Amino acid sequence: MHRRALALLATIVALAAVAGCGSSSGPLIDQIKEDGVLVVGTEGTYSPFSYQGSDGQLTGYDIDVVDAVASELGVRVEYVQTPFDSIFAGLESQRFDLIANQVTINPERQSKYDLSKPYTVSEGEILTAANNTSITSVADLAGKTTAQSSTSNWAEVASDAGANVEAVEGFVQAVTLVKDGRVDATVNDSLAIAEYLKQTGDTGVKVAAQTGDTSYQAFAARKDSGLMGQVDDAIDTLQADGTLAQISEKYFGSDVAAPTADTQAPTSDAASAEAPSKLDLILDNLWPMLKATLTMTIPLTAISFVIGLVIALGVALARISSKRALSNAARFYVSIIRGTPLLLQLFIVFYALPQFGIVIDPFPAAVIAFSLNVGGYAAEVIRAAILSVPKGQWEASQTIGMGYRTTLQRIVLPQALRTAVPPLSNTLISLVKDTSLASTILVTELLRVAQLAAAPTFDFFALYSVAAIYYWVICMILSFFQGKLEVRLDRYVAK
Repeated sequence: MHRRALALLATIVALAAVAGCGSSSGPLIDQIKEDGVLVVGTEGTYSPFSYQGSDGQLTGYDIDVVDAVASELGVRVEYVQTPFDSIFAGLESQRFDLIANQVTINPERQSKYDLSKPYTVSEGEILTAANNTSITSVADLAGKTTAQSSTSNWAEVASDAGANVEAVEGFVQAVTLVKDGRVDATVNDSLAIAEYLKQTGDTGVKVAAQTGDTSYQAFAARKDSGLMGQVDDAIDTLQADGTLAQISEKYFGSDVAAPTADTQAPTSDAASAEAPSKLDLILDNLWPMLKATLTMTIPLTAISFVIGLVIALGVALARISSKRALSNAARFYVSIIRGTPLLLQLFIVFYALPQFGIVIDPFPAAVIAFSLNVGGYAAEVIRAAILSVPKGQWEASQTIGMGYRTTLQRIVLPQALRTAVPPLSNTLISLVKDTSLASTILVTELLRVAQLAAAPTFDFFALYSVAAIYYWVICMILSFFQGKLEVRLDRYVAK
């Protein structure tokens, strides 16, 4: 098994190396003009830059600007909405041609992608809870915890200040964590923060300090796309004829466009420095990912499964109970668990309960959600296994004076166990993979470590593939022991 895993890992590395070497059949701009469509990636949840309007249509400052650029190019725009932490991976996998989502120009992105001339300039601000007096400057972020999109420029600002950065999917989620007291602050664009405070009137948070960083935002495309020459020309035209200023006034009441069309963020040696090879990147992160597997993914799986089985047994017995109220309550529980997404269940436990004053730490919150989910699915497995035991077994045990509990413990459950092992094992294997969803509620498990490692380098394919191997190995080990257990349980069964 180990040799197979290593061989697969070597294949992944080779494929990752090849993945960055592909070339298109011609300049991207020629393909776009031939098709008449510019495919743009954007969040759609980052007001006022990219969000859903009251009519349900995608709108915002960035949307209007890229629409104007497309008009100058003589093409129409198709939008692909994606979380910001996945947006660069989507660009590299050719899901879209351009990113329009307040992409801040920095040396790392300049070396990895084609960036346009800036179309927006802004400053960074630190947002904290209204009663937080411990942060009044960037220096105060040292040792604190902030919530940021892991691939954003603001995550780097917070990290450089010494903060412990918790990765989230977007700004609204970050603000929620600040208000709930789960993190100390979030660093973001002054324009986004001003718009949030204006629209919500939220008095639970405040601007605690400015970062002192002036950031320039640009469009991003794949390296050597050949697209940015005409995009830059379009930005120059829009700046000269006042279109950018008009769009700025519409959303901000002032001109936030970059003051000169040729302004660029300062570059550094990092832009030209040689990036680490994919093999070095993988080797550097093998241990952190293994550590997360051993200390978070496996314990989270084991604890949730055990608690889930206890819940499942109780629910299964309630389902077959002759007491109608008990049976209906169990049926309702199973219906709710099986009829709603696991991710939604996680979000309810972690993000919704604090609105009722119930704040649960990430790991216990994940355990609660996963245990309840396992309980709902495994209950039906156990119920079916119990019902598969012939009624004559119950009758025979009662004839010799056994009570309900004794019959269940000594006669029925041992026989039901053999029937239940295969489907329960599948539930356990599914749970191993489902623990990756815990990364959405700040649990630093295997997938989250891979995400954080990939964020600054944008090498998503290599690190996500290694994470996949770890999950695969765990599931193969569980499958091996499942087979052994089935053989053992079948040993004394007449065939």
